[in-house]
Formats: sequence, structure tokens, C-alpha cells
Amino acid sequence: MGAGHGHRLHFHAHSPVHRAPAHLKVLALLGFMLVVVATPREAYAVFVVEALVLLGVIGVSRVPLGYLLPRMVVEVPFAVFAVLMPFISHGPRTEVLGVSVSEPGLVAGIALLVKGSIGVLASLTLAATTEPQDLLRGLQRLRMPELVVQIMGFMIRYLDVVTAELGRMMTALRSRGCDPRSPRHWPVLARSLGALFIRSYERGERVHLAMLSRGYDGKLPQLEKTP
Repeated sequence: MGAGHGHRLHFHAHSPVHRAPAHLKVLALLGFMLVVVATPREAYAVFVVEALVLLGVIGVSRVPLGYLLPRMVVEVPFAVFAVLMPFISHGPRTEVLGVSVSEPGLVAGIALLVKGSIGVLASLTLAATTEPQDLLRGLQRLRMPELVVQIMGFMIRYLDVVTAELGRMMTALRSRGCDPRSPRHWPVLARSLGALFIRSYERGERVHLAMLSRGYDGKLPQLEKTP
């Protein structure tokens, strides 16, 4: 964002979804997710309708599904938990492919997996069709607390910086014969992550001092307003 280029999640296009005001897209996502969360667990037909609506929005946005699906890997921990629920839950038992599982756990696991997948895909669609600075403007327009917007802005601005620094640290470790994936070297990796945290914290303090020296009084200059 600070370098004048889009975020890695953003997909450049000129669709109606891309051109829609960011604050309206945030409100639409919030309303859509409230409906998804409120959907009864066994209302599978409603889940199908919600998924079709989301796929329709993705189609209008012209963002390829092949671009979004690999980024749904963030859902893996929730998917693993949903798969385990039929085996760890109590209640009446039923058989699925010859395996005895908990019927309430099976219903809850399917609902969790479906709702989570719809939610993650909807969030990725918002990220793919909205530039970070536009999203921050939208949050400002929705009267989100100024401090929260500032924290989000700095997080977006410095995430790539910290990630690049972590990559350099991993390269240095490997060049010294340390394999971060090996449990034998995990103590070294933990110390490296601790050092990265300290560096990031010190960078934040230096940035804050630089802001104070330039007249920062708790409010950043207003982002350019969109009509």
C-alpha cells in the first residue's frame, strides 16, 4: 500500500464489484455472514442458495475461482476440527462408509465446514475486489474507531516488510546448516522468531517517534475521500 501497488490478495479487474464503494461491500459482507451464521444447521437447501449467491457475485467480479480456492488454505485448521467432530462428539451413533460416528457431531461438523467455507470465500472475494486503501476509507466512512483504522493501515503497510525480513532470516539460518522444519532446530527457530518480534517492536517505536516529530496528535491525515 505504501509503495503504491496493490496487496497480494487483490485481483486487478474493472468489474462492477470492483467499482462498488468499499463501505457498501463491507456492509454487504457483514449482512451476508449474519445470514449464513443464523442458518439452521440442517437447512442444506438454504446453504446451497447462499453458495449460489456467492458464486454469482464471484462471477460478476470476474475473479477466477482458481485464484481464490488456493487461498482458502487458511481454513484448514477449522476443516480439520469439523472432520474430527463426528468422532469426538457424543450422542446417537450412525454409520458413514462403514464407520460409526456421532450423528449430532456429523451434523455440526458439516454445518461448521459449510459455513466456514462460505465465510472464507466471501472474505477472500472482498479482499480480491477491494484495494487496502479503499477498504480503510470504507471503514472510516462507517465510523470505525480512528485508532483501529490506523492499526490496520500500519499492519497492511508493514506486513510485507516484516515478511521479507523473516525470509532473510530463514535464508541465513539455512546457509548455516539449520533446517527450520527439523524439530532438532526448533529452539533456534524460536529464538529467531523472538528476535524478529523484538525488531518489529523496535521498528514500531522508531516509526512512532518519527510520527511525533512530524506533529502526530493521534490522528492521521484523512485519506482521500471517494464521491
